[in-house]
Amino acid sequence: MNRDKKLVVAMVGLPAMGKSTVALKLKENLDKEDVRVAVFNNGDVRRRMLPGNTAHAGFYNPENAETASLREHIAATNMAEARAFLSAGGQIAILDATNVSPKRRETIRATFPDMPILFIECRNDDPALLDFSIDRKIRGQEFAHLPEAEAKKSFRERIGYYRHILRSLTPEDGNGVILDSLNNRILVERADSLLPYYARIRDLLVSDWIKNLFLARHGQSEDNLAGRIGGDTDLTATGRSQAWALSRHFIGTPIPYVFTSTRRRTQEMAEPLVTARQYCSVFAFTEFDEIDAGQCEGMTPAEIKQTRPEVYAARSLDKYRYTYPGGESYAMLAERVERGLKKAFFLSGNAENILIVGHQAVNRVILSHFLFRRAEDVPYIYIPQDRYFHIVSTHTKKLFELKKF
Repeated sequence: MNRDKKLVVAMVGLPAMGKSTVALKLKENLDKEDVRVAVFNNGDVRRRMLPGNTAHAGFYNPENAETASLREHIAATNMAEARAFLSAGGQIAILDATNVSPKRRETIRATFPDMPILFIECRNDDPALLDFSIDRKIRGQEFAHLPEAEAKKSFRERIGYYRHILRSLTPEDGNGVILDSLNNRILVERADSLLPYYARIRDLLVSDWIKNLFLARHGQSEDNLAGRIGGDTDLTATGRSQAWALSRHFIGTPIPYVFTSTRRRTQEMAEPLVTARQYCSVFAFTEFDEIDAGQCEGMTPAEIKQTRPEVYAARSLDKYRYTYPGGESYAMLAERVERGLKKAFFLSGNAENILIVGHQAVNRVILSHFLFRRAEDVPYIYIPQDRYFHIVSTHTKKLFELKKF
């Protein structure tokens, strides 16, 4: 890695596509390698220069000449600050803005004619995830003065204005990468392999980055007590005690994002911890629902053995691949849990800590994402209800530990 070289990284994409998350991920990782990196965000400059209300969608209307001129001035100021940073010894300047029009990208090239530029376009085509992202965005200070429905409407209109002028990266833009920012997958790559720092940047773009994931199972439920599979029952008194113990354990630990299934028992497990925090976003994902036992839902293993002996015998032979009649197999479960994980990591961005409260089978699959386990062994991973797994998975550190709460 040639540390004397300069590089401008320009993010591209609609709002809520993960651009800022990618930008900060690059900065934090490259900082650890003693590369001088800074992120220059147009929104930060806008809020600094225009402390009044710029949350209304009309500010982003490209046909509004007055606000269009203001936005060009904001972009120019941001680029000037980035250039000053590079002139003062900085090595990588990351321009965090939409940059969706060919005209804006031409302005970037004109501002940095003597430096290599890498455009990174972020895409995310999951409509449900866009809804979650908008929910997260409008919780910020910028929208605090607006009712929730009005804030959502305004932000969607803002996206619509940008979508109207959006033009994806083309070969004429020069070095560029189009990234599926949900799945950390490069869709299009037109970048010189000799571009400064590119080998490291490319590796970071396609890698998960989890600073601290706390993975807990819900506490004892009524169905657990009865030995029944699946269902949607509440926690028992013991389960509620376990929920409060989990909350007490994490007193003093900021956990801004909590993810549960849509089942009551996971939400009840998370409730004491969430209510004890002023700033905590909670998302319930169907992807984290327990394995669907189909026609065996609500039965005990003994009942299945007695009334559906063929099911009991077949599942005993291959618990990972066997599909419950009308339900799922572990192999099917793994596909949706993987989607849920990607969504959780996307929405939590660069959060220092996140918590997932899942189920026995779900948590087994999540653990297998980080640990090398044979498929046939996944259904037997130990998932207690009074302990949690602490997982770190970054480029500089791998950690896995089971801790009691």
